[in-house]
Amino acid sequence: MSDPTTVVLVGVHGHGRWHLRNVERMPDVRLVGICDPRPPEVDPGVPVEPDLAVLLEKTRPDVTIVCTPIHTHSELALLAARAGSHVLLEKPPTPTLAEFDELAASLASTGRACQIGFQSLGSHALRHARALLERGAIGELRGIGAAGAWRRGADYYARARWAGRRSLDGVPVVDGALTNPFAHAIANALALEGVSDDEELRELSVELYRANPIEADDTSCLRLVTARGVPIVVAVTLCADREVDPYVVLRGSRGRMLLDYRSDRVRVETPERVETTEHGATDLLENLIAHTRSGTPLLVPPAATRPFMRVLEAVRLAPDPVEIPSERDGDRHVVPGVSEDVVRAADSLQLLSEMDVPWLK
Repeated sequence: MSDPTTVVLVGVHGHGRWHLRNVERMPDVRLVGICDPRPPEVDPGVPVEPDLAVLLEKTRPDVTIVCTPIHTHSELALLAARAGSHVLLEKPPTPTLAEFDELAASLASTGRACQIGFQSLGSHALRHARALLERGAIGELRGIGAAGAWRRGADYYARARWAGRRSLDGVPVVDGALTNPFAHAIANALALEGVSDDEELRELSVELYRANPIEADDTSCLRLVTARGVPIVVAVTLCADREVDPYVVLRGSRGRMLLDYRSDRVRVETPERVETTEHGATDLLENLIAHTRSGTPLLVPPAATRPFMRVLEAVRLAPDPVEIPSERDGDRHVVPGVSEDVVRAADSLQLLSEMDVPWLK
């Protein structure tokens, strides 16, 4: 029986709590340290250090999980890899495309493996949907849409200095609706179409809006057209009047297919049948460990996320978000009708500005 895989967690608050629980449920994984300038509320029973270099020297972990502000990812991931640790790096991996390319090259030179934390790309539903698409289950692919509508209040943007910022202290952050909370919608749409890391896109258009008093977008959309001429439209909001769990819809010449990547469901709708199937998922930490132990292919290596980073770069370089009218619901800004608008955009493969949207008039 092999020794347990030792893990250090960098960033224990916020989404870091999910990683902590995930590690604790794995019998063959042992947490050996936590790095965070703010110690956890409950004694974790392992060393806690504010300095990652000190903790790495003390613990020598097999794997380091980096779950920290976006603009700190690169430095911490490289520090861990150069210390001999494999890395699970939360998404988005970096706030700029140039930094991402530099990080990917530097990580490769260390010989350590890195998995990027797009957990939804470990869904078996995604693989099933791709297989159906390749078999022509909905005919010729005509376009891919994605939509999502959530409610986020003042506490969401007050959770950290970098939240809702395009930059912080002169450093890019790019914490907007498209690039962080709904990043999985973009990543899944790109994966379903099989967009490669260096594919020449025919179009990449971004529209950013905000109802909240923030720098970044809380309501936004994008359209890209692949080299094969397939349009992909993603429209999302954090100012929902009605919550809509994010999903991806594929339109074909003979029907359509919906991927609910949060519940791992695939629904196929054609004239002959309507069928919904449920699937499991492979945990990205487990996959990373299997890769380091037996050579199992990584599900989300850095190269697999470069198409997403090209979208993030377009968002970063886009003009500042346009302020839009909203109503107050407690501490939340709500844009009336916006939930239906993002759904219509994904369904029609139109940008929000191309539709009859009252709050844009």
